[in-house]
Amino acid sequence: MFKALSSETRRKILKILLKKEMHITEVARELGISVPVTAKHVKILEENGLIERKKFGRSHVLHARIEKIYELIDNFQEKYEVQVPKGSTILDVLKEVSGVNIEKVGDREYITSIDGEGGYYIYEVNGIQPDKSINKFTLKKNAKVKVKKIIYANKKEIDVKVK
Repeated sequence: MFKALSSETRRKILKILLKKEMHITEVARELGISVPVTAKHVKILEENGLIERKKFGRSHVLHARIEKIYELIDNFQEKYEVQVPKGSTILDVLKEVSGVNIEKVGDREYITSIDGEGGYYIYEVNGIQPDKSINKFTLKKNAKVKVKKIIYANKKEIDVKVK
């Protein structure tokens, strides 16, 4: 997958298809390259699961599968197993995991860094993001807790030329 993403043209194709589904000729036109060249790049992206093709008769429409990139990144996460008594909070769970820094603001507790990497963090329990802070959410049964760093991804870049 890294090789598939190493090409600037393939990254541009993904950016285009993240905005909307398109026919391969539309993608080629937007990039200003030939359909055969576009098809070659699309094939590599398809083989790596980053693009999916929907067929409508003889017409093929492409769309990006960004979840594949997220799955790739998830392979690098650290996994832990901890045991806590029933009624423990997420805060109690995080205290069992080394490298998690928590700060209190008012009556709420926030994750401020993991392994020294500061930033904004959120948590999920069984795939759902609760509306309670980590010191208020209590666990009644086994659960999968994920801590995610909110990463700022540039959506637009603007070069400004001042006359």
